[in-house]
Formats: sequence, C-alpha cells, structure tokens
Amino acid sequence: MAAKTDLGEFLRARRSRIAPQEAGLPATTGRRRTPGLRREEVAMLAGVSIEYYTRLEQGKQGNPGPAVLEAIAGVLRLDEDARKHLFELANAPAARPAAVRPVRQVRAEVRRLLDIVAPHPAQVLSRANDLLAANEAGMRLLPGIEEWPAPLRNTARYTFLHPQGRSVYGNWDEVAAATVAHLRAAAGTYPDAPDVVAVVGELAVKSREFAALWERYDVGKRANGRKCFRHPAVGAMNLTYEVLTVARSDGHRLVVYQAEPGTPDHDAMLLLGMAQVSG
Repeated sequence: MAAKTDLGEFLRARRSRIAPQEAGLPATTGRRRTPGLRREEVAMLAGVSIEYYTRLEQGKQGNPGPAVLEAIAGVLRLDEDARKHLFELANAPAARPAAVRPVRQVRAEVRRLLDIVAPHPAQVLSRANDLLAANEAGMRLLPGIEEWPAPLRNTARYTFLHPQGRSVYGNWDEVAAATVAHLRAAAGTYPDAPDVVAVVGELAVKSREFAALWERYDVGKRANGRKCFRHPAVGAMNLTYEVLTVARSDGHRLVVYQAEPGTPDHDAMLLLGMAQVSG
C-alpha cells in the first residue's frame, strides 16, 4: 500500500479533478478506471519520469525542485492559493513555520477599529476562524453565536454545526466551501497548529458536509467576497466583505461587511446594529 502523506493526498485529490481534455490530452474511447488524470499523464505533462512522480505521491521523493513543482502546478491547473499550498507541503518542515499556541488576545488598537467602522458589521477572526472580537453588528450578524461560550465561538463551527448556521446563509454552499478552503490553507501554513487541528478534527467527525468538502483539497484565502444573509431580525441582505490581515497577530484577520448606501441591503445592515436578535 502506498504511504499516505499530505503532499501525496493533495496531488491525488487534485489530479482526480482534471479531465484529460482539460490538460490538452486527446479524448479516449471507453471507460477510464481512474477519475481525472493518471499518474503517468501528470508525469508526462510535467516533464518528469513516472517513477519520480510516483515516489512524490508516495512520500518517497524528498525536496522536489521549484521547477518541478511549477510544472506540476500548471498541469493540475492550481490557482495561486493552491500553488502556494503545494510548495508548503513539498518543502515541509523547513519552509513552514512550527506549530505555535494560538494567540487569542486582540490588541486594543484593533478593537478600536471595530468601533470606528460601526455601524458596519466587523469581526476579528483567528487563523482557525475563532471569533475573537466583534462590534455589536458583527456579533448580531450570526444569530445565536453569542449563546456559545467565548472559546467555542468559531465561524466554521457556526457554519456547519449551529442550528441557525445553514438557514442564515442564503448562499450556504458557497460560504461552506470557502470556509473549508480557508482551513485547508491554514493547515498548510501552520502544520500541526493545535487550534486548526482541533476545529478540523471536530468538524470532520460531526459534519458529513465538512468531511466531503475537506476531501476535495480546495485551498484558498479569501480577501473579499459576498454573503447572502437571511437574518431573523432584519430579513434578507446581501453584503460584501473585505478581509484585512492584522499585523503582529499570527494569523488574525479583520473582516468588515458593507452594502451600497441607499439600497435595501444597506438599510437592513444599519438596522442590524440596533436589532435585538431573536434566538
């Protein structure tokens, strides 16, 4: 049996999603036993031997060079985040930071920013998506999360496990996929980080949807996006968000939501800061 490694699992998962025609190979007749690309096809397209690529997937080929990784990333059609993840996995452990205890303290200057951007909902999230701080609108954006003890408030846990997690998002599938892709990226950047390992392990056991998305090996760190809320207190609202990295914080992000002024979405967002969220 082939050895299981993070790099090998990543390569196998991603090549299984590339159709031969997408890689520029001629269409074949009959049923293929292997979904996506075969090992020998990836090797040929990347310009390496099948023996070399097989050892790479089996974890028996150490220190692949940048040129090889670039070629494989091209064959597998990896975007920038997934390409970065590939390099992090291939160069472990030297190129990746050691696991460190999670930092939960939020600097006073960052907390003041939460008040400055009000009434726009704003949150500070950790590398593992722990909700470390929020202004009033930011806390009310996720109805019911305030009922959890502070150490358990986590937006990934909320998305997959909270009773209101699925109903509050009109685009739950998109939000869920982006949440898992972020955790995949965090797991690559912070290997064996206890907070990331803990939330991934919990969700993989308790949520079939999370487990299925985790096996897709999508990797992504979103800098902005859109969420469609169906909020019990203020109704439907479509909000965009921007993600800003917090300096000297070991992975903290400031997430600020907004809507176009003069729109029903903006009116609902303003009401959120004054609303009492029903359980």
